Amino acid sequence: MKKTLLLAGVACALMTTQAQAANWFSNKADHMSQNAKVYVGADYAFDDFDFKGSLHDAKKSYHSGLVNFGTRVDNVGGEVFGQWSFGRTKDTVEGKIKTRVNAYGLDMYGYLPLGCEGKYELLGTIGVADYYYKGFNGDVNDTNNHIGWRIGGGAMYNITQQVSARIVGRYAYIGASDLNHAAEVTAGLRYSF
Repeated sequence: MKKTLLLAGVACALMTTQAQAANWFSNKADHMSQNAKVYVGADYAFDDFDFKGSLHDAKKSYHSGLVNFGTRVDNVGGEVFGQWSFGRTKDTVEGKIKTRVNAYGLDMYGYLPLGCEGKYELLGTIGVADYYYKGFNGDVNDTNNHIGWRIGGGAMYNITQQVSARIVGRYAYIGASDLNHAAEVTAGLRYSF
């Protein structure tokens, strides 16, 4: 009799625990689906590149366009991006130096909401990118790509639940033979689905 009561008590406890766990996971899934966002964005970027080696006399400042696709759950997110710069030409004693820099990569973001309404957010970012650059210096054609890391911070303003404006400043260490590092400022819009 005691064994039967003990087994019945254990079975009831297991069923109650399973029901509570199922309810907890269901609530978590509902919460995450409400706070998960997928977005696309477009940015303007201003970059200041530190060229060296055969391209040390190249123009340092570049204007670029970026397209990105990301996802966010609560206060963390990830984003893939592609960046294409407009080429620059500089006249030197040796001739013209033509350069162009493109990049693609992955950035991780952390968000800190400010205020009760959640309209303003501070953000931090760290990531990795493959920087592809072309340089033509007289007869020298220097084309290379190199993976570098990036770190930065910025702010975001949520205009509506779907549309937000973002500005980010970042430093990128590239460490290639002709391209050492870059300082960048981006500004653009995001649309969340």
